[in-house]
Amino acid sequence: MIFGLSLENFTLLHVIISLIAIVSGIVVLIGMLRSQQMPGLTALFLLTTILTSATGFLFPIHGFTPALGVGAISLAILAVAMLAAYVKRYVGAWRWIYVVAALIALWFNVFVLIAQAFLKVASLHALAPNGNEPPFLISQGVTLVVFVVLGIIAAIRFRPASLASAVAY
Repeated sequence: MIFGLSLENFTLLHVIISLIAIVSGIVVLIGMLRSQQMPGLTALFLLTTILTSATGFLFPIHGFTPALGVGAISLAILAVAMLAAYVKRYVGAWRWIYVVAALIALWFNVFVLIAQAFLKVASLHALAPNGNEPPFLISQGVTLVVFVVLGIIAAIRFRPASLASAVAY
């Protein structure tokens, strides 16, 4: 039992939060590419991504795992994104620091989604049962390249029209 939920229900809640984080993050990325501020969706993305990482620590895991490492790094990166957005209000270098931090956090979520898909979806698992076979590595590599390219474009294009509105809720 975690927070009064069975492990299955807690896992479902964690997955739902993760999917909300990914979808809202993709919409926020599209907004960055269009130089559009999306304060509400940005807050939703950051909050659900924090919850995704934080709830990951609550699973009954013994010892340190790569998933816990990703969660810890993600939380640190999210702290930087929140500092850039809500304290520094995207001023100066904090604009591109926010873009980079937000996209790294989103990429971590997508990385885990792909890894989980290869673990849980039978047809994908058959292609990469150990998680180190070419189909898995290629899919993760392509995803990383796409995020790097979109991140560079977003860092160039995202120019909030009004810095004062950056913290509007």
